[in-house]
Amino acid sequence: MNICRQTTIAVSIAASVLLGACSSSPSTTTVYPTSQGDYSNYGMIESIQIVQMSSENKGPGAGAIVGGIVGGILGNQVGGGTGNTLATAAGVVGGAVVGNNIEKNNRNQQVREAYQISVRLDNGVYQTVVQDNIADLRVGNRVYVKNNYVYRN
Repeated sequence: MNICRQTTIAVSIAASVLLGACSSSPSTTTVYPTSQGDYSNYGMIESIQIVQMSSENKGPGAGAIVGGIVGGILGNQVGGGTGNTLATAAGVVGGAVVGNNIEKNNRNQQVREAYQISVRLDNGVYQTVVQDNIADLRVGNRVYVKNNYVYRN
């Protein structure tokens, strides 16, 4: 194997790992920090909504890595010189995307219900908390927010 081919394979593997690391997942909890005293943690519940939470791992897995490697190997079989390098890089990216999608479709997604509670704090700031249960919380209740959890006051 010549040095160019070794470099191409190394670049292909690195590109597939980096592609997988670029994915991100949206946050399900919005917390607006307060800078006032302890009273700023007290407020009133404005709304409570049931939301669906997925407990699947959102990061890239083996599918993206294996797909990138296979795509790079297949792309490396095409052409020569600069065309070969471009085909290899395209194979890595395409393989990683396809492999990641296949893995996502085969994962067991466990969906659970959670409660999104919007609280208007005494200092006028709105804070949204997502928690697994609401116990005896109702809209209009006076509450205390501590450690991203809502307690009845």
